[in-house]
Amino acid sequence: MRHPLLSFVIQRFGSGLLSLVVVSVLVFIGTAMLPGDAAQAILGQDATPQALSELRQELGLNDPLYLRYWHWVAGALQGDMGMSFSSNRPVVDVLIPRLINSMILALSAAAIAIPLAIGLGIVAALNREKLLDRVISMVSMWLVSIPAFLKGYILIAIFATHLGWFPGLAIVRRGASLGDWANALALPVATLVFVTIAHTMRLTRTAILSVMASDYILMAEIKGLSPRRIVIRHALPNALSPILSISMLTIAFLMVGVVVVEAVFSYTGMGKLMVDAVAYRDLPLVQACGVCFSLVFILFNFTADFLSILVNPRLREPKA
Repeated sequence: MRHPLLSFVIQRFGSGLLSLVVVSVLVFIGTAMLPGDAAQAILGQDATPQALSELRQELGLNDPLYLRYWHWVAGALQGDMGMSFSSNRPVVDVLIPRLINSMILALSAAAIAIPLAIGLGIVAALNREKLLDRVISMVSMWLVSIPAFLKGYILIAIFATHLGWFPGLAIVRRGASLGDWANALALPVATLVFVTIAHTMRLTRTAILSVMASDYILMAEIKGLSPRRIVIRHALPNALSPILSISMLTIAFLMVGVVVVEAVFSYTGMGKLMVDAVAYRDLPLVQACGVCFSLVFILFNFTADFLSILVNPRLREPKA
C-alpha cells in the first residue's frame, strides 16, 4: 500500500528540485551572456586596463563558466550567494529586505484580487450567457489585453497626476505608518489587481460551470432548488479544489510578476532590485533574484497541488 499524499510530496519535491537546478543553470548562463563588462561597470569608464584586469581576477570573471557556476552553487548551499558588485555587501543582506517588500506588495494585491475574482466568477456563473456575464467577460478581456506597465501609467496619469489622490512613486520611508504604506501602495496594488483579476475570475467561472455539468447538480435542479442555492451549497464546495489551485497560482504570479510594476512605481522591492542589478551588471545580484523568483513560484505551485489533494478526499485514498 502506498499513500498518494506521500507519493505526491516525494514526486513534487523531486521535480521542483530538478526545475530549480535547471533554472539556476539557465539564469547563470543568461547573466554570463549579458552585454557589457561587470568590472567596467564597477570602476567606470576611466579605469585603467590593469585595474580592470585585477578586478576581473578578484571577482573570478576570468574563470571558466562551469567553475564559476560550481563555486556559486557551493556557496549558495551554505547561504552565501556572493557579494554585490554595486554595493559591496553580501547578496543575502541586500535581497532579504527587498523580498519582504515584494511579499507585502504581492500579498496586499492578492488579498483584494482573489476574493473579488472569485466573487465575480460566481456571479458570472450564476448569470451564464446573460447580459451580466457578457459584461464581466468583456471587461475581463479588456483588462487582459492591456499590458501591466500601461495599466500602471494610466493609473498614475489619472489618480496621481490629474486627481492628486495618491503618489505616483511608491516610496516608503523607514518607520512609515500603516497609513503611509497604504497610501504609497495604492496604485501599484491596484495595478496588480487589474493584472490578475481577469484571469482568476475566468478560471473560477470555468471551474464552477464544470461542476454544474455534474449529475448531482442536475438532480438538484430537478428538485427545484434555486440557481443561487445550487451554486453556493453544491457547486462551490466541489469546485474548491481548482479554486484553491487558482488562488495559489495567482499569488505565485503576483510574486514573480512584480518586476514591471515595481519598476514603473520605483517601489523598492525585489523586481526593481533585479532591474537595477541588470543595469549595473551586478551578476551575483541578478543570479540571486532569478533563482529566488523561481523558488517562490515552485513553492507556491507545490502548495497549490498539495491543497488540491487535501480538499479532495478521493485523492487521499491509499492505493494498492
